[in-house]
Amino acid sequence: MSILSGVIGIYSNNRKDVSQIAYYGLYALQHRGQASTGIAVNNNGFVDYNKGLGLVNEVFSRDTIERLIGNIAIGHIRYASYRENKDLNIAEPLAVGYKKGALALSMDGSIVNAKEIRDKLEDNGVIFQSNLDSEVIANLIARHHRNGLEEAVIKAIDEVKGSFSIVIMSSDKLIGVRDPYGLKPLTLGSIKDGYILASETCAFDTIGAEFIRDIKPGEMVVIDEKGVSTIRIKSENKSHCLFEYIYLARPDSQMDGRSIYRARIEAGRQLYRESPVEGDIVIGAPDSGIVSAIGYAEESKIPYREGLIKNRYVGRTFIEPTQELREQGVKIKLNALRENINNKRVILVDDSIVRGTTIRRIIEILRKAGAKEVHVRISSPPVTRSCYLGVDTPMEDNLMAHSMTVEEIRKSLGADSLCYLSLEGLIKAVGGDSEFCRGCFTGEYPV
Repeated sequence: MSILSGVIGIYSNNRKDVSQIAYYGLYALQHRGQASTGIAVNNNGFVDYNKGLGLVNEVFSRDTIERLIGNIAIGHIRYASYRENKDLNIAEPLAVGYKKGALALSMDGSIVNAKEIRDKLEDNGVIFQSNLDSEVIANLIARHHRNGLEEAVIKAIDEVKGSFSIVIMSSDKLIGVRDPYGLKPLTLGSIKDGYILASETCAFDTIGAEFIRDIKPGEMVVIDEKGVSTIRIKSENKSHCLFEYIYLARPDSQMDGRSIYRARIEAGRQLYRESPVEGDIVIGAPDSGIVSAIGYAEESKIPYREGLIKNRYVGRTFIEPTQELREQGVKIKLNALRENINNKRVILVDDSIVRGTTIRRIIEILRKAGAKEVHVRISSPPVTRSCYLGVDTPMEDNLMAHSMTVEEIRKSLGADSLCYLSLEGLIKAVGGDSEFCRGCFTGEYPV
């Protein structure tokens, strides 16, 4: 299984310190996962790697990074899904040996027919060491090795269905592949004497790389000593993940020609147009609700204020693997700024409600800080369905909006009012039409 992750790949003709670049790039992608991380490098045909459980700075020491010498590197960060314990077997990159040599692979996404393929391979004697979807792809590549790595990757990708962005490192090249629907993001940039692939452009800004372009849906890029070449494997109707724009991506990233920050500002503005309410201040739920809150405030002319102070050393509670950890995380994560909240009618803007753990606790905090009213505005539609394409939202029974009406959710949360942004309003804010996956809102998936 491979779910929400961040990937990075770096190729240089001359530099041997690309692991350091990968380290800082992964730091910028840390919001995409907090359970495990790893870096693999090519050192004259030998794959060396280090990976472990925890944050980037917890897994890698200076000595470890300095040991990882090579001119090609790939990296990975991920979170443990609610089905998993924190097991080292979930950590990537996956390093394997096959008839043509050694390769390493990192993946963001989910292969929906992975079990079917795995069963067939096991029937033919293949032994798996993990439940990672990336290991399924690695075995398919090894099976199709005869005509070279590029052809093997093409044939492997042709057999799988799902959402994915993959970076693959061999002894002499770096390969990036994006799924035919463009569900998972992947971007190409340049560094001095080389190139970089990353899930989001915020990684480029961190390391001083120049953005070149997004990898197209169904495209494979091959980077070697000759430069960058591209192969179109296959393509379907574009179906970018709306949750990337709502929650997952960093606001300073660009994705498929769109600014994440601008999309969230527009979502907040559209939210006010659809669901105005009288209030004294607008606040955002840190961190992913803040930008939409600013948009709501701008459109409503109600002042935006800081209302919640976040402990910066606590990670994202949505991606903690158990309910107990999520609840504990919320308790130490946020505190109200009482002088801004006391005796005020507060409009609280957040990006989404999944289980309701965080926002229920936030409303309690605001009430204790003296808020007269708390009006909740959500800059996305109700999340009514589980996602099996790389977000790994909970089983539907654990989704508030799956079995409860908006009014029932409002009462459960203890809010004075609750309104969601319409699906049409969200798509308008993002700036598209039919090119988005809406599965978590409608149950209609592209795969």
